[in-house]
Amino acid sequence: MTTFADRFIQFNKDLHFSGKLPRGIKVMNPFTDETALQISSTFYRKFYSDNHLRFLILGINPGRFGAGCTGVPFTDTKRLMNNCGIDFPGLKTHEPSSVFVYEIIDAMGGVNNFYSKFYIQSVCPLGFTITNKLGRDVNYNYYDDKKLEKAALPFIIENIKKQFELGIHKEIAFCFGTGKNFHFLQKLNAEQHFFKEIIPLEHPRFIMQYKSKSKESYVDKYVKAFHEAIEKYQ
Repeated sequence: MTTFADRFIQFNKDLHFSGKLPRGIKVMNPFTDETALQISSTFYRKFYSDNHLRFLILGINPGRFGAGCTGVPFTDTKRLMNNCGIDFPGLKTHEPSSVFVYEIIDAMGGVNNFYSKFYIQSVCPLGFTITNKLGRDVNYNYYDDKKLEKAALPFIIENIKKQFELGIHKEIAFCFGTGKNFHFLQKLNAEQHFFKEIIPLEHPRFIMQYKSKSKESYVDKYVKAFHEAIEKYQ
């Protein structure tokens, strides 16, 4: 029998974006890199080698310094090594969203307890970049360009459907982002009937950038929402 880890590793290997992108926008697929594929596979085998149902948490799309390097959503190389106990041989990265997410994970009892109940992914499981005026590639969200959003839509729908085969709760999901990401996902859910309920939570990046002084109150909000889901559905 396959495990959640087996199914998700295969899901990552199969990720391929074939839509037509607007000019200047590029796909970021960490799983075409052997290091990211190997590291993420080690992560999933360590924490997901079972068949527990998990609650899905959806971010926006992978960023360059988190999942773009490690293949694990909201996990930069520092958190991968220090919190998850998995070595990373390449460039060391620091991603503010990852810092906040792992404070939540610690508040939930640590990585083993958290990942036994939750699975973090993104509305669009592959990332995008665009070259800025300085000639540098920077993160680009699927909703930053209406043409990109339209091009990504079939890919998004296809891969949310595929994730139900991994072993996730259908009653409830969580959304990182209370603005554009949530509004897009809420509208899509009304059309596709993926989940009975989607709970929006402020995006970790927003909290770290604009609300860091009240960070602890957001930690409490996250933990309360997650515990309520566990009590209701597990």
